[in-house]
Amino acid sequence: MSGDGAPGAESGDVESGDVEAGDVEAGSADRLTRVLRPVRAGNGFEEALEQILQVLRLGLVERGGRLPSERELAGRLGISRVTLREVLKVLADQGLVESRRGRYGGTFVLPGPGAGGGAEAGLRRRIAEVDVEDALRFREVLEVGAAGLCAEDGLTGRSADRLRAALAATRDATPADYRRLDTLLHLTLAELSGSPTLAAQYAAVRASLNDLLDRIPLLVRNLEHSQQQHTALVEAVLEGDADGAREVMREHCAGTASLLRGFLA
Repeated sequence: MSGDGAPGAESGDVESGDVEAGDVEAGSADRLTRVLRPVRAGNGFEEALEQILQVLRLGLVERGGRLPSERELAGRLGISRVTLREVLKVLADQGLVESRRGRYGGTFVLPGPGAGGGAEAGLRRRIAEVDVEDALRFREVLEVGAAGLCAEDGLTGRSADRLRAALAATRDATPADYRRLDTLLHLTLAELSGSPTLAAQYAAVRASLNDLLDRIPLLVRNLEHSQQQHTALVEAVLEGDADGAREVMREHCAGTASLLRGFLA
């Protein structure tokens, strides 16, 4: 889970290129304050990634410029430096930042793949055709409602077996097959809610979301976190804990929303 310890919990680590906060221009630091804020415990990795992506997308640190030190970023976000390094690794893997060692090292902003090119422009046009916020809100309403209905009705027998089997399939899925099986798990929950209309509406909104999800990277840390939430969700549903099922699903939807906003906003 993303429940991190206090920032600096890994204080025994030696951070290459760690700089004092005073090395960051005052104006830049002020701008970052408007974007970077402590994340919620449930989706620490996803929300931290969303916020730093916002910093990059907004150009709050110029290309070639250096991000604040790991110590400062972890403090602003309220996460451990271990989690922050996982976030920075994702950004490096996407060609958005580069870590340099040495006295004048740190994490530096790169132009990013396809910046300003036709492929990037085409992607932006396709994304603009979808109202991401509306899709995310509608998805949350449907999924939270479905989770509560399933728990309140009390799934037993064949219905409970279907839900357990769908969960097991996601647990054993390869990265290439994960999103398809993740979709089937969520569709199963919607179908078991007892409302054909809800299930049909969810299928439609999930199709739109999958189109968006296919445009962002598949992150191992996020998959592990999602599986923990899936397990907690199924347990709550099968135990008849409607409030617990709704809360887990709400948090799960929020994690996905953070990733999509971060990469696509």
